[in-house]
Amino acid sequence: SNTETYHLLQPNCIILAISPANQDLATSDAIKISREADPKGERTFGVLTKIDLMDKGTDAAEILEGKSYKLSFPWIGVVNRSQADINKQVDMIAARKRETEYFSNTPEYRHLASRMGSVHPGKVLSKHLESVIKSWIPGLQSLINKTIIELETELKRIGKPIAADTGGKLYMIMEICQTFDQLFKDHLDGIRPGGEKIYQVFDNQFPASIKRLQFDKHLSIGKVRKLITEADGYQPHVIAPEQGYGRLIESCLVSIRGPAEAAVDAVHGILKDLIQKSMSETMARIKAVSHLECRTWSAAVDSLERMREESKKSTLLLVDMEYGYLTIDFFRKLPQDAEKGGNPTHSLFDRYDDSYLRRIATTVLSYVNMVCGTLRHTIPKSVVYCQVREAKRSLQDHFFTELGKKEGKQLASLLNEDPAIMQPRTSLAKRLKLYRSAQSEIEAVA
Repeated sequence: SNTETYHLLQPNCIILAISPANQDLATSDAIKISREADPKGERTFGVLTKIDLMDKGTDAAEILEGKSYKLSFPWIGVVNRSQADINKQVDMIAARKRETEYFSNTPEYRHLASRMGSVHPGKVLSKHLESVIKSWIPGLQSLINKTIIELETELKRIGKPIAADTGGKLYMIMEICQTFDQLFKDHLDGIRPGGEKIYQVFDNQFPASIKRLQFDKHLSIGKVRKLITEADGYQPHVIAPEQGYGRLIESCLVSIRGPAEAAVDAVHGILKDLIQKSMSETMARIKAVSHLECRTWSAAVDSLERMREESKKSTLLLVDMEYGYLTIDFFRKLPQDAEKGGNPTHSLFDRYDDSYLRRIATTVLSYVNMVCGTLRHTIPKSVVYCQVREAKRSLQDHFFTELGKKEGKQLASLLNEDPAIMQPRTSLAKRLKLYRSAQSEIEAVA
């Protein structure tokens, strides 16, 4: 039948071709079928029956010796009970004994007696099956090990199962948060990309924005004259226009607040992007639920906002301090002007000639440039201290405080897992358990 043919054609099928010795082997159905399924005879065991019923003067020695029809395995001859023996109820033990005596005492088969008899096929097939199984063990081990790795990889991709108890849930949330926190720090510390953008803000963006302020244009002759005279009020200065210097310096330095705030906001944006990237990487590793991802993201961004506000206060305070109290030594080291007070014979609004006002503008510009040089170093320090350092140190502190106040149900809502993830995980875990059990059993017999 088609079913039998299908099984016979399988490379792992052992064919036991049984043929009677008192018939022509060339017409044997067993031999014909086995030859079609196994042309090389590599899987076929030949068994010759009814040897004792062959015509007188004939024997099966050439067949049993593999000369008439050669197979990879030696032929086996058997002598079963006759119908008369069955009728006389001759038991199998006696029949086997008589079979052994037949092969041992028959001259044609005496040299083959050690591998003849009904018991021998069982021994040969068992030994062959054992060798086949042993030859397959390395392949089976490789397949099982490969499958275990694939299942473990898939389980790792899906993520760990959610704990049932409150402590387990809290531990899992903390573990996810710690993974996120470490990834975020890795980005800042250069282990992962992204943190270098903060340095680019300090090295390129911030200096360029200060340069675009163009203080030299801000200190035009007309503006210098206007601010100095306005600073004197109704009582013109006697020696040097100190109030005017202060107004001019303040009018320049106050404009640095804009670039300083922009630097704070730029670093805030980078940190926010790194949080998003770290959160995505965390979820890819652990496969946590979106609710926890959203809550962790929201808490981290809230912390960043608080840090940004503190950073702005500290950074702008650095700018304000520079024009709130001037470095007097800078002015003491300048060459003394013989006409510090200008020309007193002129009116209040034209008592200073252009050359004198130009020297004032040059002095103020030098002072402002000196301050800018200082702020180029101190503002990045302030931003790093208030934002980057704090983000590394306490980004999730407020979230952890909230977690400590939550009950079991609230924690469960954060870990409300999608059934589309939970069901495949359960199935994979069962399969993995079975394969590991098979792995242990095979290793025990290998």
